[in-house]
Amino acid sequence: MIAKSGVLLQNVGDMNIVALFSGQGAQKVGMGKDFYSSSTTAQTMMSQADDVLGYDLTSIMFDGPDDELMRTAHCQPALYLHGLVAQALLLERLPQLTVVATAGLSLGEFTAHAAAGTFSFADGLRLVARRGAFMEEACRATQGSMAALIGGEEASIRELAAACDVDVANLNAPGQIVLSGSIAGIDAVVEKAKDFGIRRAIKLNVAGAYHSRLMQSAQDLLAAEMSGVSMLSPRIPVVCNYGASVVSEPSEIRNMLEKQVTGSVRWIESIELLCAQGHTKFIEFGPGKVLAGLVAKINKDVEVVSIEDLASLDSVCEKWG
Repeated sequence: MIAKSGVLLQNVGDMNIVALFSGQGAQKVGMGKDFYSSSTTAQTMMSQADDVLGYDLTSIMFDGPDDELMRTAHCQPALYLHGLVAQALLLERLPQLTVVATAGLSLGEFTAHAAAGTFSFADGLRLVARRGAFMEEACRATQGSMAALIGGEEASIRELAAACDVDVANLNAPGQIVLSGSIAGIDAVVEKAKDFGIRRAIKLNVAGAYHSRLMQSAQDLLAAEMSGVSMLSPRIPVVCNYGASVVSEPSEIRNMLEKQVTGSVRWIESIELLCAQGHTKFIEFGPGKVLAGLVAKINKDVEVVSIEDLASLDSVCEKWG
């Protein structure tokens, strides 16, 4: 189970699972409120988070307003906290489960490392709060946007990205790739997409150009911030976004978390790696079912469930209890 510090303690059990943690965009007002109302473990972790941050993050999670929760500086620590609480409550109720590997989409990679014991709950929370603030500042300083491309081939999408001078941000699932860059570049992507054999190009409602060169200032500041954070080798394998590989040495972990800010999220390859290692049961921890949907598109033969609230926690416990 997870101790109140948020550090993963492996159990000897009869069911192995892979823990997946949500990225930015999954947040919604009300997230975690029913966990808090029903669990002293959740209350302890959430109160600790408010103390660490020095402001009432949980009130923003529970009651909004929406524009405050949507802020990058707030939603990133909110998702980190929600994911670790959700996992703690599951492992508290089903101690026979053993988390044998973990990964997270973008911001969720930090949550995965906290769950694996790379850094403490408090250090990770402070780190993601600073990461969110740095990225928010970079968004304000640049004119960026993003677009989701549906139904195109990766090679053609990379050609389109080069033609419009934007970057490949996310390789989420077969037929779903996100580009990121200047507003003018993303507008050109949307206009030219069909010329490159792409079925649909959807401009996203985001604050800036995440996972692109426009986040370089945030990457530099995060690198400096991470240099002062104590990190250990994870207790279980953590798959990183940038390398789509298992990372274990603290110096390598810092490097991968740094490069992820401007680099591509290689989610397809990350899940394929976990499947190739023989993992067949995945649990998404976060306020939504986005990752479960992506995993199902990547590999239809694995079992994946989501824990986003008390009802879904009850459902998973009934299913796998």
